[in-house]
Amino acid sequence: MARIAVDGLELDYELIGPEHGRPLVLTPGGRYPRDTAGVPELGALLADAGYRVLLWDRPGCGASDIAFTAPSESVMNCEALVGLVRELGLRDVTLVGGSAGSRISLMAAARMPDTVRKISIWWISGGPVGLAGLAWFYCGDQIAAASKGGMAAVVQLPSWAEQIAKNPRVRETLLAQDPDAYIATMQAWGKAFAYSEESPVPGMGPADFARLTMPVQVFRSGRSDMAHTRATSEWVHRLLPNARMFEPPWDDQEWNLVSTFPIDPANRRGRFERWPLIAPLVIDFLKD
Repeated sequence: MARIAVDGLELDYELIGPEHGRPLVLTPGGRYPRDTAGVPELGALLADAGYRVLLWDRPGCGASDIAFTAPSESVMNCEALVGLVRELGLRDVTLVGGSAGSRISLMAAARMPDTVRKISIWWISGGPVGLAGLAWFYCGDQIAAASKGGMAAVVQLPSWAEQIAKNPRVRETLLAQDPDAYIATMQAWGKAFAYSEESPVPGMGPADFARLTMPVQVFRSGRSDMAHTRATSEWVHRLLPNARMFEPPWDDQEWNLVSTFPIDPANRRGRFERWPLIAPLVIDFLKD
């Protein structure tokens, strides 16, 4: 475990695998930290395949700092990833991620296309209802708490409990916000998830996809997955100049199944616990 300053924020990260292995960044979804069940296990399999795997906590996740100056939470996270790659001096990087991790990987790659070698993504969030759900999930409880009890109520929200326990500076940062300004920021961050007919991924335009000329592995979402719709994965595949579509190693009901799993770090349970199943397909795609 280590911490590094990136554009005014301290980010928590860990590098595993051979010291001189090709660098690979693994980004989880939600606001889940890098030690969420399934994420380090997948990272270990990628490290065993010879990659130098970077596991990291995005701003506002796990033990990393948080800020509210970016136009959206996704922009904050993707710019943090670009800065982390820069500060660690990584070159010829592979980006791997699921759910929010897929969105952050795409957005970061669009900002540093010459640095990214390949990308592998699954569970790409999208669709009108799926994106509306993200706006409420990430911002709705924040707005409700701040409007009722100011920032003192915000820091009591369960959504911040783990981050504050791991990094007390998060609580200090939250309490330092003006409640009205915080509500305005959350409204803007929520709006950033709005569905658009112009692009399947909020924060990405057609020109951004066109810049991603490196090979990209896109896993097709299940028909039953309303959070990461099949149409979104197929739309992303069409927009990427050098993408290949793959079928995932689980059945159509996977997201509906794992959504019922308990979040139990001690017993290595959670929504990403089956991510290691995808390792053989990712490793095979990443081979030269």
